[in-house]
Parts: sequence; structure tokens; C-alpha cells
Amino acid sequence: MAAPVNVLILLALPEAIGNQYLERLRAEFPQLTVDLVDHHSKAGARIADAEILVTFGAHMADHVLEQGIRLRWIQALGTGVDGIADRPALRDGVIVTNLRGLHGPAVSESVLASMLALARDLRRSLANQAQAKWTRFPVSLLKGRTVGILGIGVIAEELAPKCRALGMRVVGISSVDRRVAGFDRIWSRDQLEDAVRELDHLVLLTPYSEATRGIVNERVLAAMKPTSFLINVARGGIVDEPALITALTERRIAGAALDVFTEEPLRADHPFWALDNVLLTPHIAGFHTGYADDAVPLVVENMRRFLAGDVANMVNVVPR
Repeated sequence: MAAPVNVLILLALPEAIGNQYLERLRAEFPQLTVDLVDHHSKAGARIADAEILVTFGAHMADHVLEQGIRLRWIQALGTGVDGIADRPALRDGVIVTNLRGLHGPAVSESVLASMLALARDLRRSLANQAQAKWTRFPVSLLKGRTVGILGIGVIAEELAPKCRALGMRVVGISSVDRRVAGFDRIWSRDQLEDAVRELDHLVLLTPYSEATRGIVNERVLAAMKPTSFLINVARGGIVDEPALITALTERRIAGAALDVFTEEPLRADHPFWALDNVLLTPHIAGFHTGYADDAVPLVVENMRRFLAGDVANMVNVVPR
């Protein structure tokens, strides 16, 4: 009789959320041994026996892969696989899959919320509310403004028409020379410094890679208009954070909405917390109450194919 296949779910999230994945995978695959831990330090003996790991890259650590000597497949529960595929401890032959294509609605709505909050200086209104202070001030409109999207993938293709519906002009910045429906213009990524000169909002959606690490640097920030805003819902490492802090402190740009950071969680003494022209969220642009409902069917489908030996047709296999 074949030994049972062991699955470890590693999610540094509230217990109720982790249990959604645990209970549904156990129900779908009663023949499997499925366990859940809420921190990589608790993986212990479970990872040594696991052939399948379900996790987020941000929740990982080197020792998980070093001790996971039986691992054959890792299902990332996000689009990005940094923290997994870029770790030297990941052995050749381990399949990595992600949830590409799942985040369009949530992340595009998050971007819209950020642009509206920045344009209307919502942080100022909330500060006034906390002080019972009645102060009226004019706000900016999104209508007639230009938004630039760095990274034209599934999320950008969903975001662009929503921006146009608000009366915005939409330009894309891409590593590939192409035409994309819903965009008024496409710039090459090599032209980023020129592209940002005309933008009122720069939205970062590009994947993190060696080519995009620190791509929004001091020169790019200097080229932006002093009235423009930066929205980062991609990865923290795409932005030169010290340069951004300087640009925000000296009002070289009007403000930023940041959901991702080079180091997460953001430490309590980080300068970003004290800046009055920054909106901070804890990496939740794609996270919503129905996330597990959206994610589990794809995980289940990949699990069926993996168990059947049909690895060639697993969904969203990440090239190694």
C-alpha cells in the first residue's frame, strides 16, 4: 500500500483564514495528510515529511526548503514567487506554481481607492475628524489626469478601463513593445524616466526581478512632477526606498500609497510611518474576504493533476 502524500500549509495569517484552506483541502482529498502551521518556525518535522507545500513567498524562510527534503511541489498562493523561486535552497526539480490571473479585481480596486484617497487628501480629513476640526479645503479630481502603469499584465488590463471610465488618460510602461487595448500610449520600460514626466499617478504592478529591482530610483523620482503620486502594489524592492523617503520629505512628489515594502512587516521605527503625505497598508491590495474562495479551486485543480501524475498540465507553472 502506497504511503500517504503529506501536504503542509504554511500561512502566517489569522487561524480562521488558514483553516479555510485546511478544511477544504481535507474535504477534497481525504486520502492526503494535510497539516497547517501559522509560522515558518513551526514547520519542524512536518516539512521534513511533506511532498506538497502551500504558502506565500513572504511567509517562507530558507530553513523550510532546506528541511523539506521530500518536497516535490510548492503552490504559491499569490502571483509573485519571490521568497520561493529565488531562494538558493530550492532544489532543482521542485515544481512551483502560482495564482496568476486571480488578483485583477482586488488589486485594481485597491489602486483606485489609493488614487482617490491621495487626490482627495483623505488622510488630512481623517486627521481633522480625530480632532473634531471643521476645515474645508479643495481636492483634486482624477478626471482629466494621466495615470501610468508600470507592468502590463492581467491586473493592468483590468485597471486600465476602470481608470478610463473615470475620465483618466492611461499610459502603459512595458518591457515588451506592443499594443494593448485600453491604453492611450505604451512606453518602453527603458523610457521610464521620460514616461513619468507626464504622469499624475504612477502605479507599480511589475513583477519583482533582477531587471526591476530598484527601477524606481532617484532619477525616476526626480523626473516626476511635484504634483504627482506614486502607488506601489507590486513589490517593495522595485522602489529605492531611501530615495523615495527623500522625495516625499522634501515634497519633490506630492505623496505615495504603499502596500509593499522591502522589509515586511514594516518596522515600527521606519520613516514611512511619520510622513504625512503617505498612505500605508500592510500588503493587502490583493487580500479580501473571498480570497480563499477564489484560490482554493485552482489549488484543488493543480492537486488533482499532480496526484494523477499530469504535472505537464498543471496550471501556472513558474519557469525555473
